[in-house]
Amino acid sequence: METNNVANISDGTPEPNAAKPNRALERAMVAARTAEDNRGQDIVILDLRELTTIFDYFVIVSGTSRRQLHAVSEEIDHALEEGMGDKRMGIEGYRENLWILLDYGDVVIHIFEPETRKYYALEDLWGQAKRVPFEPRYPEQAAATQESRLGVQ
Repeated sequence: METNNVANISDGTPEPNAAKPNRALERAMVAARTAEDNRGQDIVILDLRELTTIFDYFVIVSGTSRRQLHAVSEEIDHALEEGMGDKRMGIEGYRENLWILLDYGDVVIHIFEPETRKYYALEDLWGQAKRVPFEPRYPEQAAATQESRLGVQ
């Protein structure tokens, strides 16, 4: 969990209201942007800090094929490990191709095949979590994702 304490320059005591960068949120945003850059769809970031002490954020992404799920997971790994110097703690589901879970401790990234995402409904299960604003850089991709979820052809 992140803290907001910064040492007071004059005597070294913590200043409780001083802002410290939220590294977990930064990690979640990088994962979401990387997923978007690799054609991930319906990207949601959930802030779970008020609901659990186990992790801070979920990043939830849909992909349309086995190849895309793998590409998204590999690119997120690359961005977080090489770009930010973070180490993944675990991975699940890579061989099953329906749901890949990347565990970075305080951030967990879920990359789903759309039907599996609907079945597990993490957004509903964690419905009390705050959603972190995430504006797509590619609005046409977001519109296509919304249309496909609604069944519009």
